[in-house]
Amino acid sequence: MVLSELSIINYKNLIQADLVLSPKMNCFVGDNGMGKTNLLDAVYYLSFCRSYTNPVDSQIIRHGEEVCMLQGRYVFEDASREEIYCAMRRRQKKRFKRNRKEYERLSDHIGLIPLVMISPADNELITGGSEVRRRFMDMAVSQFDREYLRALLGYNKALLQRNVLLKGGEALSDATLMDLWEEQMAAAGTFIHRKRREFVEELTPIFNQFYAGISRSGERVSFGYVSQLSEADFRERLRNDRQRDFLLGHTSAGIHRDELEMLLDDYPVKRVGSQGQNKTFFVSLKLAQFRFLLKTGGVKPLLLLDDIFDRLDAGRVGEIVKLVSGPEFGQIFISDTNRGSLDGILARIDSRAQIFSVANGVINPVKV
Repeated sequence: MVLSELSIINYKNLIQADLVLSPKMNCFVGDNGMGKTNLLDAVYYLSFCRSYTNPVDSQIIRHGEEVCMLQGRYVFEDASREEIYCAMRRRQKKRFKRNRKEYERLSDHIGLIPLVMISPADNELITGGSEVRRRFMDMAVSQFDREYLRALLGYNKALLQRNVLLKGGEALSDATLMDLWEEQMAAAGTFIHRKRREFVEELTPIFNQFYAGISRSGERVSFGYVSQLSEADFRERLRNDRQRDFLLGHTSAGIHRDELEMLLDDYPVKRVGSQGQNKTFFVSLKLAQFRFLLKTGGVKPLLLLDDIFDRLDAGRVGEIVKLVSGPEFGQIFISDTNRGSLDGILARIDSRAQIFSVANGVINPVKV
């Protein structure tokens, strides 16, 4: 699958662009703050109906403007085509269309355009709270499993309603209603727990392979999926915790408290990892996610590499470039501040490349 054409109006600092893209390598070069990351973020938005870095849609529209628009035209391996359109107007609900037909639910779009983005912001996967790592698992699995996404939405709704009862004081007096929401939480949560466990088990050996190849070291890396659902029946746990949760004012057990431990030589990587090791860790994790999506979905996801070569030694950069230039990977988007280093990277890749300059929100193709 490739994004053949991309149109942008007033997305963050990007004023207007109509780009014809290479089916393999697309590179965006410019100083920091010029709009390179925003361009990649626009591509991400068309896949996930949300920004990679900013969850507030009103802050995506360019300052001083009322409307933002994105449009992408995609070509799949079977020659089928998809046109995805998104428009946002201040103080109004955003509109998302597939082939000119508006979605009733944005969740129906997730998974149509598989994509993996690797960015310096991914260091949060290591240093951030457990909710960041749960979100990673959820976004990865939801791209190929619609039932998982439906279960996740159902679980979150039931969790919200149970917490409302706990805070409102009805938790102990209205046992029938509590039973209803707990039954929905238990059914959805048990399914999500199983899917997350299977995902981590399948992802781990792929991740280990990428990390070993990029780092060229004997460092041992691993994951640990920690969940309260592994310890007891979830329905019983919820029922037994009602009195305690009533005093706390929230639900204390469930898949919303799961953790994905990230270990380097059996220690948390956020405690012992260097900058280079941390970056190698999350780059390897995202490349493993790419291969996992390719294997499960059968469609080559788009791969977005946002300024990831900084603070990596030449050896690790070379290994990453060698990996992504292979036949396993399809269309790639790269942003970089250094044209010289980018030319060095492209010189190692035997593929068609399109280079764009980005300056003050304006994007122009560059002759190679």
